[in-house]
Order: sequence, then structure tokens, then C-alpha cells
Amino acid sequence: MEYREEDYLMLSGIQHFAFCRRQWALIHIEQQWQENEHTVQGELLHRRAHDGYHSESRNEVIISRGMPVYSRSMGVSGVCDIVEFQKAEEGISLHGHKGLYRVYPVEYKKGSPKDTDMDILQLAAQAMCLEEMLMTQIEEGAVYYGETRRRTRAVFTEELRSRVRICFEEMHQLYKRRYTPKVKWSKSCNACSLRDICLPKLGKASTVEHYIEKIIGEDTE
Repeated sequence: MEYREEDYLMLSGIQHFAFCRRQWALIHIEQQWQENEHTVQGELLHRRAHDGYHSESRNEVIISRGMPVYSRSMGVSGVCDIVEFQKAEEGISLHGHKGLYRVYPVEYKKGSPKDTDMDILQLAAQAMCLEEMLMTQIEEGAVYYGETRRRTRAVFTEELRSRVRICFEEMHQLYKRRYTPKVKWSKSCNACSLRDICLPKLGKASTVEHYIEKIIGEDTE
């Protein structure tokens, strides 16, 4: 199956989706957004990573910044912060350059490595788009964290690729239905920029129907 270009979802949404399906729906379906210190810091870091699509060469590495990518099979499009084309014995050829190159995507994130794999899912999705576009195999990439100023290497396993596909399939289903899922409050809600819009703690409150049923039950005992 191939998606039409007008049905493409934002590739970066997979990180929101992995963090919280409701957050993703509020942003991408309901078009709601609210800045906080985390979103502002993340935006500034991405601006430093790329300012429009351009490339440069360093030794035997060609660095492309802000490279647009897409996947017809997954129905997504987006932008890679950095794609390194590293000279190798096996790989793809590049117009105007001698030799072969392996493709190595690098995603920029603020903060430090997370306990979850949200960032890795986004990076893997970028790699899968690049594979489809360039007709190559990408084994690994890296996430650069602004706080530690280090790269965290990521290997794109079949399990990880399968999770990426499943996420995008569910995202397309929800988007087609224009459905915003409900969620239970958790500690991670405190760091969400949409906390005041989502109001997750309301989900813990009893409904009117539940309250009435409780009162009636007490009266009949």
C-alpha cells in the first residue's frame, strides 16, 4: 500500500505519539500547541542543527543539514536534522562525488538520553524514509543530546522497525477518524507543554453518572 502525498503525516509526530497518544492527537489532529521551556529549548537546538537544506564536506564525510525525507509506504514526511554520508567500501554513489557512501542519520535533542526509546523511534523512522528514497540499507544512526553534548548510537533492529510501522498505522487510523484518545494521568504529564489544555487529572474524577449510581446504591443498602 502507498499513501497519497496529501495524506502524509508529520514524521516527527511519532515521538509525540510514543510519549502520549493524546498529546499527539491534540497537536496533529486538533492543531493545539502551547510553548514551555522544554519546547523552546528544543526548537533553538534544532535551529542550530539546520537552517534550511544545505550540505558541507569534512574530510571523507558529506554532511547534509535539514534534509527533507518521506515514505510512500508509511505515509509520512519530515526533515532530518543531519544526514552524514560517510565514505565506505560499500554504499551508495552520490552525484558529483567519487566512491561509495554509507548513510548515517543524526537527530538532535535537548537534554540527556531518556529511559524510553521515543527519540530512537523518530530516528529509526527517518532512516526508514532514507532507505526507501535512496534504495539502501541503514544499519544505525545516532541521537545527539544538547545537555551531554554526546551522541547516543542506535541500531535499527527489525523489532524497532516493526514498532515504527505499527505506530504510523495507528496514527493514520486515528487521524482518519479525527479521534483524540483519552489517557490516565501520570507523572510524565507534569512535563507536557499541553498539560493545561489536556487537563489529564480530570480523567481521574468520577462522572456524574458514576456519582448518582453510587448514591443510589448507598440508599438501597
